[in-house]
Amino acid sequence: MTTTSTSAMQRLLFTLVTLLYWTSMYIYVPTLSPYLKNAGYSLQFIGIVLGSYGFVQMLIRFPLGIASDRLGRRKPFILLGMLTAAGSCLLFLIPDSWVWPLAGRVVAGICASTWVTFTVMYASYFGSGSTGKAMGNISLMTVGGQMLGMLLSGALADRLNGTAPFLMGALAAACGLLLAFGLKEQAPAQTKQSAMSFSRIKEVVSNTTLLRVSLLSILAHGILFITMFGFTPLKATELGANGAQLTLLVFSFMLPHAAASFGSAAWIVPRLGYRRTLLAGFILSGICTGLMPFMPSMTWLYVTQALNGLGQGLHLPLLLGLAIADVDNANRATAMGMYQALYAIGMFSGPFLAGWLNETWGLDSGFAFGAILAAGAAILLWSWAASDRQRAGDLWSRNSGNHSKAAKQTTGGRD
Repeated sequence: MTTTSTSAMQRLLFTLVTLLYWTSMYIYVPTLSPYLKNAGYSLQFIGIVLGSYGFVQMLIRFPLGIASDRLGRRKPFILLGMLTAAGSCLLFLIPDSWVWPLAGRVVAGICASTWVTFTVMYASYFGSGSTGKAMGNISLMTVGGQMLGMLLSGALADRLNGTAPFLMGALAAACGLLLAFGLKEQAPAQTKQSAMSFSRIKEVVSNTTLLRVSLLSILAHGILFITMFGFTPLKATELGANGAQLTLLVFSFMLPHAAASFGSAAWIVPRLGYRRTLLAGFILSGICTGLMPFMPSMTWLYVTQALNGLGQGLHLPLLLGLAIADVDNANRATAMGMYQALYAIGMFSGPFLAGWLNETWGLDSGFAFGAILAAGAAILLWSWAASDRQRAGDLWSRNSGNHSKAAKQTTGGRD
């Protein structure tokens, strides 16, 4: 078998594992908040459960990335991810205590923390100038797995029962675990290179682009986990949605999200540049989130979520690519771990604060908070634009007319 065919087979296997990974984690997301509400839990507790997923990632993603760089290994962490994906689903099935749904979401946070090594291992399949292409591909896998899981969720709950999504998620994770044993990675990095990772943490942490991207991603993930991955399904049930309509709601969000994830780096960034693409995504998602309280029917909710998915698909993959655009290969898991640990702050604080607001002032107040987060991101981008005008060659100012190495990495190397 040739090196090329081996690489192609490994990419296919990695794609299948990644799809099962995200499917297992998101197969119960559309029904989770209604499931907990029907079980008698308060909106504030639901917010804590939703936020615990991000809280765990905030604590362990960065150390996990450092550990992966120092070991020079990715596969053991991927196996851990698939194992905890199955465990998290099974914990939700234990009845009669608030401990188990909280534990299930905490373990899901451990699972999601291993995503650091998924992204770095997949990037290693590509040349050093194709980071953007790799991140675009893996973002599409992410959206594909999430969409598959979330589309199955409502149908399983309607046709079987509320526990069916958790059982199917555990089965998907078990299949992914078996397939993951077949993944191959490069030989562990030499001891000298691995040791360098720890000594250069300060260099990674002080990377200006990484810090800016991380701050924007905190806000972006706060919006995402307040809306589609948080309380939007509850808004739909208030409007009378059944399982099939929840499935359609997911589809209306995820399909434009997938399309934008696939096309933003390839077609939009070369024309608008990084900053304007990010700004467009945040403005669109902010408007759609702010309009949520005024939706009179499911039809209008579908429309706003389609546009919301499009807006979030513009900026999330782009932020992922920018996070490691200026970082050398030996420190990329460390950088990605830091980036993902920081944006987990948004995954935790967004639904946690929205849950508190919803319990106090009603469900619509959480969506208003999400719109404020989007406005904050737009203001940051605007202020950085003013401060960067004096610096020629700044990464944020580049577009298709300025093809430096970093720009080519982030746009997949296209001219």
